[in-house]
Amino acid sequence: MFLQSVTRAAARSSAMPTTAIRSYRAVPSPMACLNVRSQPMQKAIAPQQTRASSEHAIANPTLSGIEKRWEAMPPQEQADLWMQLRDRMKVDWHQMTVQEKKAAYWIAFGPHGPRAQAPKGEGVKIFFKVAQLVAASCALFYVIHLFGKPLPRTMTKEYQEASNEYARQERINPIHGISKEGYEGKGFVQSPPAEKE
Repeated sequence: MFLQSVTRAAARSSAMPTTAIRSYRAVPSPMACLNVRSQPMQKAIAPQQTRASSEHAIANPTLSGIEKRWEAMPPQEQADLWMQLRDRMKVDWHQMTVQEKKAAYWIAFGPHGPRAQAPKGEGVKIFFKVAQLVAASCALFYVIHLFGKPLPRTMTKEYQEASNEYARQERINPIHGISKEGYEGKGFVQSPPAEKE
């Protein structure tokens, strides 16, 4: 497959004239162009704001109680706050406030989202649900066996003892098995005697 794609690429490049060599400069997407046209002043100011936000501390009211407010915040606000903290963490950490360090740590490693702790009583609910499903599967097993056919005649003690005698006569497995001298195991016997009718 790789060889096929290389040969196709080589065929295309040989078919292209040398004046059609493409330059690899960054071209903004059409949506980026629309955004620039609709907000020309904001695009020009944004780099300065980013530099300023990484140099100045984030306001304490923004970060206070972030542990309680984080889950209730809209995703856009969460992303904005995380971006501000990320820019802030690019400076020397000695310049960051204790509040910023705590907020950055809590947002990165705190018990929220997938790391949130399980609600109280969830273990008990899981235990009872598993017990319920096991009981249902046992009931289904016994219902199936209730309507099942009787055991075949080969699953009786008498038939299995006859299988032992046949194995001794034919010297089946004489090294470790039933035909070995001094063998004291059960052999093929594993079932109770047949019920008398």
